[in-house]
Amino acid sequence: MKLTEQTKSISHENALKGRRWVLIDADGRALGRVASRAASVLRGKHRPDFTPHQDAGDFVIIINAARVKLTGTKLVDKLYHRHTDYPGGLKTTTAGKILAVKPERLLETAVRGMLPKNRLGRRLFTKLKVYRSAEHPHAAQQPETMAL
Repeated sequence: MKLTEQTKSISHENALKGRRWVLIDADGRALGRVASRAASVLRGKHRPDFTPHQDAGDFVIIINAARVKLTGTKLVDKLYHRHTDYPGGLKTTTAGKILAVKPERLLETAVRGMLPKNRLGRRLFTKLKVYRSAEHPHAAQQPETMAL
């Protein structure tokens, strides 16, 4: 049976209608626990109508990213690598330096690593909003606070 454009748009509209905004406070929480919860909500695994190949998750706002905790000696020992696309351009940074300079990137990297590595994962990642402090510009969306 072939789906028509009308039925495709109706099912997509129904999926968008049920979208919520979820607020997660990372203050004093472990990085991995915050990231895994955010990735699960982005994928929609908390919903009864979860389908692995569809974008049925909610929007996620993470606040207080600068106050996230790393257990043990991860601030010094955990390394993040990136490449400049030039020969010999591998750059390595510790988690402590990233947390001091741009803490949003630390959480974004952790959540991105927990999402699928395909175009669905890239689309899911656009629904993640991470902020350094408690202020965020999404008050109009009336986000629900989620406990970890």
